[in-house]
Amino acid sequence: MHSCVFCDIVSGKRPAELLYENEHAIGILDIRPIHYGHSLIIPKRHYRDFLELPRESFPAILDAAHTVANALVRALKLDGFNIFSNNGAIAGQSVFHFHLHITPRYADDNIRFVLELKSYSDGQMRATADLIRHQLDPSTIAS
Repeated sequence: MHSCVFCDIVSGKRPAELLYENEHAIGILDIRPIHYGHSLIIPKRHYRDFLELPRESFPAILDAAHTVANALVRALKLDGFNIFSNNGAIAGQSVFHFHLHITPRYADDNIRFVLELKSYSDGQMRATADLIRHQLDPSTIAS
C-alpha cells in the first residue's frame, strides 16, 4: 500500500476545497497556489504520471479541466490561464499522482518561462523526427 496525498483527498481522508467532480476526476484548489484560484484536476484513480493515465479517462479529465477553467475565467475575470502537468521529478513533479494545474494569469504577475530556444543543425530536425516516428504506430504517422 502506498501513501498518496491525492488518493487521500479523493477518498475523503484529507480535506480539500472541492470545486468539481465527475466519474473519473475531481477539481480542487491547490493548497500552495501560484495565484489565488490555482486549481488541480486529479484523476480519482492513482496513476503516477501522464504516461500511466489510461486513454479512456482522457475525455473526463479534459472535461473537468475545461469546466474548472471556464469557472475560473468567469469568477476571477481572467484574461488568460495556463494548463500544465509536471511529469517526473526532473520536470518538477512533487506529488507522484498525475494531475493538471490550471493557473490564473495576469498582465503584471511577473511569471515568466525563461527558455533558451535551440535551433536544429542541417539534417538534425529530420533525424530527430525519424527517431520519434520509429516509436509510433506506422498507421498514426502523418504523411
